[in-house]
Amino acid sequence: MSFGLFNVPTPANEPVKEYRPGSPEREAVKKALQDFRFQETDIPMYIGDKEVRTDRKLRIAPPHDHQHTIGYFYEGDAQHVEEAIQAALAAKEAWANLSWEHRASIFLKAADLIAGPYRARINAATMLGQSKNAYQAEIDSACELIDFLRFNVHYATDIYRQQPNSSPGVWNRLEYRPLEGFVFALTPFNFTAIAGNLPTSAALMGNTVVWKPAYSQVLSANVIMQVLQEAGLPNGVINLIYVDGPVAGEVIFNHADFAGIHFTGSTGVFQQIWGTIGANIHKYKTYPRIVGETGGKDFVVVHESANTDEVATGLVRGAFEYQGQKCSAASRAYVPSTLWPAVEARMKEFLSKMKMGVTEDFTNFINAVIDEKAFKKITAYIDDAKQSDIVEIVAGGNYDGTTGYFIEPTILLVKDPNYRTMCEEIFGPVLSIYVYEPSEFENMLQIVNTNSPYALTGSIFAKDRYVIEHVAHTLQNAAGNFYINDKPTGAVVGQQPFGGARASGTNDKAGSALNLYRWVSARTIKETYVSPTTFEYPFLEAE
Repeated sequence: MSFGLFNVPTPANEPVKEYRPGSPEREAVKKALQDFRFQETDIPMYIGDKEVRTDRKLRIAPPHDHQHTIGYFYEGDAQHVEEAIQAALAAKEAWANLSWEHRASIFLKAADLIAGPYRARINAATMLGQSKNAYQAEIDSACELIDFLRFNVHYATDIYRQQPNSSPGVWNRLEYRPLEGFVFALTPFNFTAIAGNLPTSAALMGNTVVWKPAYSQVLSANVIMQVLQEAGLPNGVINLIYVDGPVAGEVIFNHADFAGIHFTGSTGVFQQIWGTIGANIHKYKTYPRIVGETGGKDFVVVHESANTDEVATGLVRGAFEYQGQKCSAASRAYVPSTLWPAVEARMKEFLSKMKMGVTEDFTNFINAVIDEKAFKKITAYIDDAKQSDIVEIVAGGNYDGTTGYFIEPTILLVKDPNYRTMCEEIFGPVLSIYVYEPSEFENMLQIVNTNSPYALTGSIFAKDRYVIEHVAHTLQNAAGNFYINDKPTGAVVGQQPFGGARASGTNDKAGSALNLYRWVSARTIKETYVSPTTFEYPFLEAE
């Protein structure tokens, strides 16, 4: 066997295509949308070397046109979870022993496949299955996933290069082993890139994975699996199953070989998982790694030195892109009374020009929320606000679930900063605003820091640099990703590693080496060239 210390290709962020009228990318994704629209996609589970179909066939429909069927997937049960675990364990030795450069090559090839022949297909699947407009799908399912794959290879290479010093006569080495057992990847509906990154980042470091996506993301998850297969991922390295969460958890969290979970989802589910793992800790061969990114109640603090056009743009984009279904979405804002009239007028102007409808119409900025459950949850908040005497509906407030789960971008002016929509995660196109007097700025910062359990993202709009520094320091624990004069969304791999603390997760920073460290278990090796042959030390000699 030949050896070399290989330099991987230097990663660069994938350029975001604009999908202007007449552009090649626009025409390609339109064709892919038509293909998905008019042929029902049959989606199996992928366990080991088998495509698995069951007698429980579940329908997939676009959230913006929920009467139209675009495909079916097959729901599994506890036996399929066990089969996926066994497939992962069977594949583990060969995968872990595969030369690093060959593991890396698979994921680099997958990135190129998404950047090229699969780009329109994965974007179209995300547009239809998750109701994202073309631009939101592009920055997510194409660009961010490509970036995760390429940058993770780069970060992993840097990790492997980190070695200890050696004293004379000794060679110290560090081996970065995969975890002992299998990793469980539990992924959300709202970002195709996250659904792709959670299983592949662990696999890149030599682990084998059982992957359970959200049911509402299965269409694009299937495309990811097709890409990985074409890229040459061996059977059993990543096993894709569609099983009800509690059913999967009952098997996985009681299994002796459970080595870790890579999770993105709700805070409540993650806390329940953590508790279950803790209760079962005596059952495992090793202490499992628990990595989770959960909810957010992301803030925008506006100082009276801010530019009102910048504020209004940041709020509208931050709150209403992808219908607010981002854990980083601007959900609560604090605006000084001196600026509020101008900010309000500008936001209303923007919203008056914002169209809502199906993703296939590229002029629509707003599309549907993900499903009926989300629709009912979000609209209940709006209905509650309409009945409250301390809330004013500044904009929006209407909704219609007849043909699609459509909710207007809604702005609530809230008189009490502790009103529920200022504190609780809604995960929809609802922005709550509290107008404060400039003299109360310091008190307002304390409210921002304490009236929500989350600490994911936040931002400050101000021109006064002393204020910016002060807010950044005062709110240092209130957000894992902090933005200055920008909306609190849109973290880019390789530029803004993403994650928060408090109730928002373990802050293991997806899109950085910090996350990859969680999927390795280091072994220190000390080799001594000339070993001692007696127990005696010089200090024992007589004077």
